[in-house]
Order: sequence, then structure tokens, then C-alpha cells
Amino acid sequence: MNKSFCLKTEQRDPRWILIDAKDLIVGRLATRVADILRGKDEVFYTPHTDSGDYVVIINAEKLVFTGNKLEQKEYTRYTGWMGGQKTMTAKQMLARHPEDIITLAVKRMLPKNKLARQQIRRLKVYVGAQHPHIAQISTTEAKN
Repeated sequence: MNKSFCLKTEQRDPRWILIDAKDLIVGRLATRVADILRGKDEVFYTPHTDSGDYVVIINAEKLVFTGNKLEQKEYTRYTGWMGGQKTMTAKQMLARHPEDIITLAVKRMLPKNKLARQQIRRLKVYVGAQHPHIAQISTTEAKN
């Protein structure tokens, strides 16, 4: 009789993965990160269990947009006030909040449920090469 494997939360052993975003395309990076956060890059992927890893992205300001997206892509948000719809181009967003570009791209690639809210919390994005998670990443790399 065959038995299917179902990962339990207590069996989970998350890793810390460091990704340097220098010269990487936004959409391709976001797809890769979304798969890591969901756990789809592992053999024991279970859709209803939070089985993903932690992802630390550095150098968020050095992302690359393909085509004319730098001038044409718009990020829209609403403040809640009348006439409070704010729009920024990708170029303005890259200058002001480069970490939000990756966070939004990954968040929009995750499923829209409670599990995705847990998964997006494991994404850490930083401008520049410095980050406070050196201890977690070095212990993971030593283990592999």
C-alpha cells in the first residue's frame, strides 16, 4: 500500500537563503523568491503547510527592468482620503523605495490567503550589501 507524505509544521526545518539582486530582472527574481517562500523548490512541498525558507535580498537598488518598464510601469496606492490615489513610476519607486518593488512583486505572486501572509513575513529586503541576518545565514551555509 502506498502512503503519501504530508509535512507537518513541527517537522519543518527552514533555511536562510541570501540573494544578491544586483543586475537581476525584477520578475524573474520575484518568481524564484515566491517559490522559495512557498517551499515549492523542496521535494516535500505540501500546499496547505508553511514549508518555505527565509529569504534575504541585498542590493535592492540595483534591480533591472526590461524594456520600457522603468518609465512606463506605474505603482498605484490609495491613502483612504478623497483624491488620495497616488501613482509612481518604476523609476521614481526605485529611487525612493527600492525594497518595496521586490516586496510587492513577490507578494502579488503568492496566493491570496492566510498562508501567504505568513510566507511574506519571511522575506527580508535591504538596500545595500549590509544586513542584520549574518548569523542565521552563516550557520545555514556551514550546515550545507
